[in-house]
Amino acid sequence: MTSAGPEDLVVTRATLDDWPVISGWAADEGWNPGLSDGPAFFAQDPEGFFIGRLAEEPVSAISVVNYGSDYAFLGCYLVRPDLRGRGLGLATWKTALAHAGGRTIGLDGVVAQQDTYRQSGFAFAHRTVRFTGPAPTVHAAPGVRPAEKADADAIAAYDSACCPADRPRFLAHWLTTSGHRTFVRVEHGRLSGYAVIRPARDSLRIGPLFADTAEDAEALFAASAAEAAGKEIAIDVPEPNTAAVALAERAGLTPSFETARMYTGPVRPFAEERVYGVTTLELG
Repeated sequence: MTSAGPEDLVVTRATLDDWPVISGWAADEGWNPGLSDGPAFFAQDPEGFFIGRLAEEPVSAISVVNYGSDYAFLGCYLVRPDLRGRGLGLATWKTALAHAGGRTIGLDGVVAQQDTYRQSGFAFAHRTVRFTGPAPTVHAAPGVRPAEKADADAIAAYDSACCPADRPRFLAHWLTTSGHRTFVRVEHGRLSGYAVIRPARDSLRIGPLFADTAEDAEALFAASAAEAAGKEIAIDVPEPNTAAVALAERAGLTPSFETARMYTGPVRPFAEERVYGVTTLELG
């Protein structure tokens, strides 16, 4: 494999059986993947994950997950460290990008790759900052409770308003996957936000945290933090939402990682002011 190049690479669709390899590489990069992410990720678009092999050995990966007819999201772009600089990533990228067709593609790009993404037609939208630290001890707020099966339709409608695309198949798994805890805030019979916290490699991750107001977000954050019981937590905050940044800072969390949300074209309008925590950096 010492002289292997892109002409020797075989890129095929990945399956859930390949996910431990891909998520292991992501963990090595410090991305802190969730322990049960795979089934939810593949539920949205099982055809949207790709893996490159040299002599049948996995060496590269990428996902291009389609949401409806207008939007796709690129993530999990990885090449084994000892084989970087040989064009294997670009070959994997070109194969996978065709899956999006004419859709606008979004991604959350790490700092080292942002210039490369710009050259490929992605335009900067905003920074996202990961805040991490021990879960603070906070008091429960009124109106927040664990989600119930009867909340599913209301959560899906709320989620749709906060995202560039609907994602019902993903959401059905994300809300119910083992280890994931979902909280809702209901005021006067109306959902005013929801949050999910899940176990990950290095900490518990909160995402999404969607809320009407800073007060709603703080209440949902408090419920999530209580679930963590003093363990390390992480939340990916879109920097333009200054109330979200302030919430993370008040909780004693500190910046540990950053990405750039980038798009190849227009996306449908959505309630960006309600996004206090991004769902995942892998699927948007």
